[in-house]
Amino acid sequence: MSKCGYVSVVGRPNAGKSSLLNWLVGEKIALVSHKANATRKRSNIIVMHKDDQIIFVDTPGLHETEKLLNQFMLDEALKAIGDCDLILFLAPVTDKLTHYENFLERNKKNTKHILLLTKIDNVGNNEVLEKIKEYEKHSDKYEAIIPVSIKKQTTHDDILDVVVKYLPEHPYLYDPEILTTEHMRDIFKEFIRESIFENISDEIPYETDVKINRVQEKKDIDVVNATIIVQKGTQKGMIVGKGGSAIKRIGKDARQKIERLTGRKCYLELFVSIKKGWTKDKKGLKELGYDVTF
Repeated sequence: MSKCGYVSVVGRPNAGKSSLLNWLVGEKIALVSHKANATRKRSNIIVMHKDDQIIFVDTPGLHETEKLLNQFMLDEALKAIGDCDLILFLAPVTDKLTHYENFLERNKKNTKHILLLTKIDNVGNNEVLEKIKEYEKHSDKYEAIIPVSIKKQTTHDDILDVVVKYLPEHPYLYDPEILTTEHMRDIFKEFIRESIFENISDEIPYETDVKINRVQEKKDIDVVNATIIVQKGTQKGMIVGKGGSAIKRIGKDARQKIERLTGRKCYLELFVSIKKGWTKDKKGLKELGYDVTF
């Protein structure tokens, strides 16, 4: 029988989780940004490997904060840790072991995990070997440790062969033709958020969000209507830009991402709205898809 199971991909913010998953699935699906904590919700990305099906769960970064939005994000990551068959913990090679040791404390069910040593392109081979030696004091905790370079050395099989080894025998849970269980409108939302982070200066806060108002699938084109949510008037000015220059850049970039994924033409309408303090208000969070239950 084939193997099939859920594999949660966890690590600190900016550990490279979304980049790894896009590379493994061979499509741009997960949001990637230099902004910390860009990923806010769990999402499933499905990878077929030989005769086996792996449902990877992308997660927000593990971090500590008192902000309500961030507490929701941490809760999403902890739920993913507690409800999967296997965990991939991503540890950038230059990190201290503190992040990993904190994860061990949070892995209450002692779910089996594989340690991926990421971003090894940035250091020499000796430093990689030294870091592996550091982790060896926890060798009774992880099933395997894999140095990862998605830019050149590592192949998909280097990771996936090890992953399926620890998955249960089980029929496929999803149609092997699909890449994600996410709704297209949710992926469009993430593409627009990513385009904001890429096209606006670092001053724009990561709390900026997007609400997809409607998606119309017409014969020859998709029409997407969305509102960018900010918390202050000054932020709205940054999003719009002089003469609408910034929002045009955002729209063009997001539209191209959408078209590459769908293979169809897209007409994207963007608006900007101010919602003061939405990140601190349960109702405001829920309206944007973050259902805070604690």
